[in-house]
Amino acid sequence: MRRKVIFVLCSLCAVLGFFTVLSVNKVLNSEWDLPSAVSSDQERQRIVLITQELDTPFWKLVGEGAANQAEREDVGFELWGSYGKNQEDFLKQVEIALHSKVDGVIVQGNDTDEFQQLARIKAASYGIPIITVANDVPVEKSLRKTYVGSDHYAAGELLVKQLVDDMGESGEIVLLGDAELEYSERLRLDGMQDSLDQFPEIRSTYIESGSSDEEAADAAQQALNEHPEVDAFILLDIRQARVIMQEISSRTELDPFYLYSFDDGSDASALLTEGKLDAIIEQSPEEMGEKSVEMMMKWLRNEVVPLDSKGYVTDIRIVEGKDELP
Repeated sequence: MRRKVIFVLCSLCAVLGFFTVLSVNKVLNSEWDLPSAVSSDQERQRIVLITQELDTPFWKLVGEGAANQAEREDVGFELWGSYGKNQEDFLKQVEIALHSKVDGVIVQGNDTDEFQQLARIKAASYGIPIITVANDVPVEKSLRKTYVGSDHYAAGELLVKQLVDDMGESGEIVLLGDAELEYSERLRLDGMQDSLDQFPEIRSTYIESGSSDEEAADAAQQALNEHPEVDAFILLDIRQARVIMQEISSRTELDPFYLYSFDDGSDASALLTEGKLDAIIEQSPEEMGEKSVEMMMKWLRNEVVPLDSKGYVTDIRIVEGKDELP
């Protein structure tokens, strides 16, 4: 009896051992399709363009150019920003983008301490590259990777060249701009004043036109009162153009004066068509959008490192009153 029990137990162990070995062999030789790990390189990168002037045709064109290039680069793209140069909302949008840990931020440069803090400290701490577009901020203040946009100093020089072609090498001009000029406006003013130094018979005066319509109207009155022989006006901020022109028209005819500005605002094309502006500096907003996305992707893919800190310059040209902006 005892022998029978031992025999049965041994047989049972042998059978169980056989099936165990068979099962292990099947597992080792199976070809299961295990889920592959997702590589971070395969994740779609995301960049954001932020401006404080979403309501202007100029920045809509920048956005369109950037969106088209992002599609070609197969990268996620979003256009953020504020309206009417609302700086508080604009800075909040920049901060949100950094907290969201997007892969790159393309932004309208803002030469303020608050913006510089975000660009120099927060963006750097998150490792998020910043490229300024259209409006620059000095690299030493922002640590931005590069700038894409117009050479604003050259734009100032080009506008004075047009002025001299129209008015001649003698006369009196008034330049109107805010007391606290943006970095790009300071460069334009420097380019104009350095060019005007070459024409000793042209007298120029700078008058602060403030930031409100009321201040702009007061500046126009001051210019006419203090400079009754003025021949030309150069407006650093196209957004003030209609107010200043209305104030001049309320005092005298507008036609005798030469009037010039830049294409940043929404009124540029209409004022040219109406013949109220003699000429304007036209920039290349779509090219800015395209180039800024292209350079951001080259940096993110380590194709161009470092980017040129001096920036990548886009085209500018003079458009006269008989022409029309596209």
